[in-house]
Amino acid sequence: MWLSIAFLIGQTMMYASPIIFTSLGGTMSENSGVVNIGLEGMMVVGAFTAATVGFYSGNPWIGFLAAGVAAGSFGLLHAVACVTFNADHVVSGIAINFLGPGLSYFVSRLVFDGATQTRSLDLANKIPRPLDPLFGSNTFFELVLNRYATAYLALIMVAVVWFLLYRTKIGLRIRSVGQHPEAADTLGIHVRRVRYFAVIGSGVLAGFGGATLSIAIVSQFRPGLISGQGFIALAAMIFGKWKPQGAVLACLLFGFSQALVVFLGLRTQAIPTQIMSMLPYLITLFVLVGFVGKAVAPKALGRAFGEDA
Repeated sequence: MWLSIAFLIGQTMMYASPIIFTSLGGTMSENSGVVNIGLEGMMVVGAFTAATVGFYSGNPWIGFLAAGVAAGSFGLLHAVACVTFNADHVVSGIAINFLGPGLSYFVSRLVFDGATQTRSLDLANKIPRPLDPLFGSNTFFELVLNRYATAYLALIMVAVVWFLLYRTKIGLRIRSVGQHPEAADTLGIHVRRVRYFAVIGSGVLAGFGGATLSIAIVSQFRPGLISGQGFIALAAMIFGKWKPQGAVLACLLFGFSQALVVFLGLRTQAIPTQIMSMLPYLITLFVLVGFVGKAVAPKALGRAFGEDA
């Protein structure tokens, strides 16, 4: 029993980590007043870049950082459209969700001899498990704590983003331009510059989320790898009421749902695989719809700077 519980906890941490990175990115962007439904496309770009750079460099951390840069450039593109040219935030996000996978598959065909998936990384070239030497095989603590480094980094980033938003000057400015951009402008805050910072940061974090999937949990990029997790991260952000500490709870719920599917799949064959695949999304949606309560978005969310409320 205890080993089963340990297995579920460990798997929850592993599957939640990419969603945590991405939901934190959405939290930053939307607290500044910019809707970012392009997180899915940014995750795809990050996953592809990490797998490709990690494969050719032989260093997963270079791939991980490259994923942040690549997805951050898509965040920049979203910021140019929404902040500079006042484009509709949802339309721009949809465009990112089409452009990210399309560009990734196109470049993959060029680099990997016509294939839309990258070559598999060697186990030595994946993100490491830093606590691996400390525990015996198949023990309680080994099943819980022997996770990829990105799982711990994701939890650290929750604290970092919380501190950034609620204990620093730039965080106060991000939240102020998301609530009352005109009032912030009268106080000398450069509204567009702050929004650029937040949206690019959201892209970087979404890229880290995609990289966590392709070079830690899995060892390659392939079509369908992300499979709606960017939208789950968006839902987690709303469930968490646009706060990092709230979003991480929803991410852990989704991670637990994924872990439960794996656990049940190992124990029984009675449940159809189609139902098993749907289970994480059904559980997440049920909880979000049934228990989220009233979530109040930043007042200027989706509104162009200077536009009447």
